[in-house]
Amino acid sequence: MTVTNVLLSGIVGSTAYGLAHEGSDVDRLGMFAAPTEELHGLRRPKESHVSTAPDHTLHEAAKWCRLALGGNPTVMELVWLPAELYEVRTPLGDELIAIRTSFLCAERVRDAYLGYATQQFRRLEARGDGPFSADTRKRIAKHARHLKRLCHQGLELYATGKLTIRVENPEEYHDFGERVAADVTVARPLLQSFENAFDETRGVLPDELDETAVEAWLRGVRAHYYAPE
Repeated sequence: MTVTNVLLSGIVGSTAYGLAHEGSDVDRLGMFAAPTEELHGLRRPKESHVSTAPDHTLHEAAKWCRLALGGNPTVMELVWLPAELYEVRTPLGDELIAIRTSFLCAERVRDAYLGYATQQFRRLEARGDGPFSADTRKRIAKHARHLKRLCHQGLELYATGKLTIRVENPEEYHDFGERVAADVTVARPLLQSFENAFDETRGVLPDELDETAVEAWLRGVRAHYYAPE
């Protein structure tokens, strides 16, 4: 996959979380800027490029901003990665990292992270009880690990305004995944405990997103890549 004007790209997913195991895929996420003049025509340029060999997703800058403002936990990782996980980091990318808190507000973070965790739980619950194949048990364990991660990261972001990508104790997550694979109901108390924790926590995030800062950054990107014939 060849995409020009990549502003920011890095390794995300299980490798970034510290939850990868032998044979795990290495996921990459990034953003690019479409040439500004291409935005003026009848047909808009492609907003996302996705490849699976290797796994790499690149979103156009405006789409990435819309997803991040919507609280999407997956795209949000891109601006909170440890420095060593970035593979492309440009000055415009650094400017985006500098305003990453502009994409945060209390209600959006709570709804997004707890919402994604709840989705993971419903996937687990839908499988019900019974004997599972080895592959199914692996998928259940993976969903369970991500449920726990989303809860921890979401509460941290809500409480402190900061997001730590790498989990503190990977073995704890793997153990939790195996226990849920054996009995999916194990996940319910954890989800409930984090719902309660959100209710009881006085977070530091503002009530509203700072779309003004995001808009200014995106207009700077458009100005940078404007090259009329």
